[in-house]
Amino acid sequence: MHSVTTHTVEESVEVSVPVRTAYNQWTQFKTFPRFTSWVRRVDQVRPTVLVWVVGYGPVHREFTAEIQEQVPDSHLTWRSLGRGPSHRGEVTFRPADAGGARVTVRMEFAPRGLAGALARVPAMTERVVRLELRNFKEFIEGLGEECGAWRGVIRHGHVRPLEPEPPRSRVPTWPVG
Repeated sequence: MHSVTTHTVEESVEVSVPVRTAYNQWTQFKTFPRFTSWVRRVDQVRPTVLVWVVGYGPVHREFTAEIQEQVPDSHLTWRSLGRGPSHRGEVTFRPADAGGARVTVRMEFAPRGLAGALARVPAMTERVVRLELRNFKEFIEGLGEECGAWRGVIRHGHVRPLEPEPPRSRVPTWPVG
């Protein structure tokens, strides 16, 4: 039995939009091909399962990922499913200076087979993640606002029921005192 070498990549970027806006845009997975150079297509087959087609030039690879945890305006974690290079990751959204947001992506790779060749070169993977975060920054700052949002919560790979907003009273409130 041989051990699989893993490596971790972590990159951050500050964006000049509020945390809520950055988070909402990030959860619009179908828009990733609009700002990334590696993502060709994303299909959300279930609320927690995404099929990604990634590649550069004529080389493409498809993989399935499961969202394990997702909390609005906080973080999202995932893991790859199936065969091929294994990876897991987390993206966090934190307040930054001047009302912006700090977006941090942390990914752990366990490269396997020929398809894992890129993941075996940590410096290359770091450059790709850094580039794609800069692309996200340009995209969301150019828009100024998100083009959609999903505000649900996922825990342990399962969508949690949305907390209903408390009903608003239709009775006018008068100043007291």
